[in-house]
This record gives sequence, C-alpha cells and structure tokens, in this order.
Amino acid sequence: MASAPFRRTRRALLERGTWAESSRIAEILRRETVGGAVLLAAATVALVWANSPWSAAYFSLRDAHIGAEPFGLHLDVSVGTWAADGLLAIFFFVVGLELKREFVAGDLRDPARAALPIAAAVGGMVVPALVFVAFAASAGDGALRGWAIPTATDIAFAVAVLAVLSTHLPTALRTFLLTLAVVDDLLAVTVIAVFYTEEINLVALGLAVVPLAVFAFCVQRRIRSWWLLIPLAVATWVLMHESGVHATVAGVLLGFTVPVVRTAAAGGPEAGPGLAEHFERRLRPISAGVAVPVFAFFAAGVAIGGPDGFTRAISDPVTLGIVCGLVIGKPVGIFLTTRILAAVTRASLDEALRWVDVFGVAMLAGIGFTVSLLVGDLAYGLGSDRDDFVKVGVLTGSLVAALLAAVLLRVRNRHYRAVWEQETADTDRDGVPDVYQSRRD
Repeated sequence: MASAPFRRTRRALLERGTWAESSRIAEILRRETVGGAVLLAAATVALVWANSPWSAAYFSLRDAHIGAEPFGLHLDVSVGTWAADGLLAIFFFVVGLELKREFVAGDLRDPARAALPIAAAVGGMVVPALVFVAFAASAGDGALRGWAIPTATDIAFAVAVLAVLSTHLPTALRTFLLTLAVVDDLLAVTVIAVFYTEEINLVALGLAVVPLAVFAFCVQRRIRSWWLLIPLAVATWVLMHESGVHATVAGVLLGFTVPVVRTAAAGGPEAGPGLAEHFERRLRPISAGVAVPVFAFFAAGVAIGGPDGFTRAISDPVTLGIVCGLVIGKPVGIFLTTRILAAVTRASLDEALRWVDVFGVAMLAGIGFTVSLLVGDLAYGLGSDRDDFVKVGVLTGSLVAALLAAVLLRVRNRHYRAVWEQETADTDRDGVPDVYQSRRD
C-alpha cells in the first residue's frame, strides 16, 4: 500500500502570501515608485541649489518664518519646520493606515507571518544604533543624541531604486520589504515620541485627546465629510504640537482610529472595507507626491563646501556612524535576525529563494532618508553644523547602500525573472495564478 504523500506542515520563511495581499502590495509599490522618483528629484534639486551661487536664496526660503501665535500657540515657525512637522503628518497618517490594515486585515494578522518582519525591523534598528554609538561615543557634546538616525528605511526611495533597476524581485521579497518598512516606521514614531520629547505640556496633551476622540467617533460612523474631519485632524495636530510631543505622532494616532473593515448587522467583519482604504487611496498620492518631496526639498539641502568641506564632513564621527549604520548595521541587523529566527524555529527559506536574496533586500533597507533626516533635525537642531553632517551622512549612506543593493540584485535578476514568470504564467478561470490556488481553496 503506497504511503500518503508527505505534506510539509512547517511554514517556510518568506513564502508567497495570499493572492489578495500580494495584489494589494504590488499596487502600493507601483504608487510608491512614482513618489520615489519625485522624492529623488526634489532632493537632487535641493542639493544642487544649496551648493550653487544662489544658495543664499535657498536657505532664506527654508528659514523664513510664517504663521502666528493665536491664543499663545507656538505656530510661528520656519518653512522647513512646517514641512517637517506639518506635511510629514500626512505621511505618518498614511503610515498609521498601513499599519492598522496590515495587522487587522493583511497577512500580518497571522502571528506567524508577523513575527519575521517585526523581528527583522527590531534587528535592523538595534544593530545600526550600536554602530552609530561606537563611532559617535568619542565625539562628545551630545553626539549620541543621533543614535536613531541610521535606523529608518525609506520605502519610497528603495522602491524607486527597484524601478530604476527594472528587477523582477519575487513577490515574497517585495512583501517582506514593504512590511519591514511599515513596522520600521512604527518603531521610528515610537522612538521620536519617547526619546525626542524633552518637555511635555500635559494640559495640551490631554486636550488633544478630545478632537482625536471625536475624529475616531466620526470615522467609526463612516462620516467622511471633509469640512468636519479636517478641522478635527488639524486641532489634534495643533494640540499635539503644543504638547511638546512631535506633531507627526498625531498623524499616526489619527490613522489608527480609522476602521479597516466595515461591520454589518449580520455580515460580520467581512461585510466590506472600512474607511481606511478610502482615505489611503485619496491621501497616498498627496503624501508620496507632495508632502514627502517637499519635506525632502527643505531637508536635503546642505552646503557641502566643495571637496574640502565634504572631506571634513565625511570624517566626522557622526557622519561615519550614520554611513556605517546604514550601509553595514542595517543589512547585518536584518539579515542576522532573519537567520537567527530561522534557526530557532527550524524553518527553511522558501524553495524559490536563497539567503543572498534576503541579504540583497536587507541592503536595500539601508536606504534611509525621510525619517532619518527628520530624526537628525530633532537630535541636533535644524540648520546646525552637526545637522549638516547628518545630511551628508544620510545622503552618502543611502547612496552607497542603493549602489551595493543594485549590484547584488542585478546579479540575481535572471533568477528573479524565472521566479516571476513562474508566479504569473498560469492563470486559472478567475484570474488567480495557480501558485496561489491552493491558498484560495
């Protein structure tokens, strides 16, 4: 009597997700590609302008103050600060929507799937922070305040690099990169709220809960009137800004309140999508196409001062810590954490992948830009000498990480093409590739 075929019960690391989740992530990455291209263009223009004969006009624009102080609120700030505190709140609102969707309706609602990107994100934060501390410890004068600068991944920048490479990165690796970056953003927001808040105005912080709660009540009731939700969101942002907690935290909290699925009297949680999908579809183009590029334009401009100035900047312990943290610490932290998790759980890598592929994606995660520049501003102050070193370090480290990842991923692109063709070649009557058919059934 023939024995029954062997069925693998242990889940492989980085296996393909569900068809619905893979399709959603593919759509997100396509939109992020356009945003990444605009982001790169904005950063390039800022860097060129800041080192041109007209550099004074750039810095005057960035440092010009606009706003007022009604009712004693501190809203008379520079244009650069408005971009960092105000526009990035839109970016972090979308991050909050992404996080809640991943953990409520995405593949990460499964603890087994969530464990890997969460562990990898933690490893990708701890190791680069330790690398930075090793370099900056000898600098003194508050240099260690920047320990969190090389810990963030800029998904738009990373996806733009993938688009330039025209690589056929397998679905599992793309999903891993996106979910890793989303969890990374959550950790970054937590770090900003906990470690970069010097004084807290408890009255303002308590008052911020009021418009936040009303906003939550409205979205839970599926009220989407802009004339009501926008003032509530602005009020939450203003009071969070006044409390001393970085105002971008308000964006994440507002995103967390938005329902991901719509319940019905008898339909349960599968009755349909909630407002999160509607808001994400409306706001992601604004975030990726306007908010983040404008922030990058005002944050990336640094007067290098020619070859001598660049040599001075790149030899500073803070700059070296950032570069080495992004280029070495980030990929090593992610890769080692993944290998350790595989060893502890005795899980094997998906048969279509190799460990060098994981390292390539980990290297791509070393591209830090938006949040890294934001943390640098918070750590050392916008426009300070050390803040200029941060910009040189972030730009250099991100560029080196992108180039190294590009070389490695291009070498493996022929294999990726074969995997991609296998994933998309056979389609059943419903348009669902056969590799996902067993999951759907």
